[in-house]
Amino acid sequence: MLKTNRDRLVMISVLGEVSSPGGAQPPHRVGYDGVARVLPGTGGITYNVRVGDPAFGWAGDHVEPGVSTKSKDETPNHGYNTLSCVGNDAYVVSGDAKGARGVVTGKHGGIEHVLIDFPPEVLEKLVIGDKIQVRAWGQGLEIEGYPDVRCMNLDPRLLDKMGIQEKDGALEVPVAGIVPPEFMGSGLGSAAAERGDYDITSMEKEGLRELGLDRLRLGDIVAIRDASSYYGRSYRRGAVIIGVVVHSDSYTSGHGPGVTSLMTSLTGRIRPVKVEQANIAEYLGLR
Repeated sequence: MLKTNRDRLVMISVLGEVSSPGGAQPPHRVGYDGVARVLPGTGGITYNVRVGDPAFGWAGDHVEPGVSTKSKDETPNHGYNTLSCVGNDAYVVSGDAKGARGVVTGKHGGIEHVLIDFPPEVLEKLVIGDKIQVRAWGQGLEIEGYPDVRCMNLDPRLLDKMGIQEKDGALEVPVAGIVPPEFMGSGLGSAAAERGDYDITSMEKEGLRELGLDRLRLGDIVAIRDASSYYGRSYRRGAVIIGVVVHSDSYTSGHGPGVTSLMTSLTGRIRPVKVEQANIAEYLGLR
């Protein structure tokens, strides 16, 4: 097990509620192919899409698996989205599902949703507006001996389950896919990677197939080559981001499956290793 500063991390409560799907007026969204579509997307309770399911192929756009949550007020929501980490415990604190436990599976930028997985029987009881309290724990996580590896949005308990090995002075991280930087779109240039996500663009379908990225699943751990989340998101030759796929693909130019950053290094001390399965649904026992 990697040695970390987990005993000095602060665990703090943050509160959101099940959000309602929004909509533009008119409701059509024009895709990169010039076709106007009306499709479900962000927000609400998604009953039939969970982590472990495909990231591509849904009749939707930016589909968020499980339960989408946020605070109604902007400033508290910044804290809710920033401090919540993938793998954190989440508890329903109002409504018919009060007392049920879920797990944070990702964070979506722009609208700043925190995405939470609950068992199907809990989804049946939840309604829009139910309040959910997250025990936020993980921001400030450091791995001893690797000062140049920056962790973010990562619950230490998930770190323990990712199968990371130390070898030749580097951390070998099992990943389901390795994404070249030219496939990255929305989220580039963000001031901080402790909120939101970074999209794998969906336009170049043949290229995605050649790399096997069209088979990615929600919850997959992936590596992004020549990319940094050190202080915001940017192209950086030799750097790498390790993240988790948090929402589905998109018809919008520059958008696609979103990746919430978990680790990053500028110096090559993170070495991604392609494996058959590397998914948080398995690591966290969600399916």
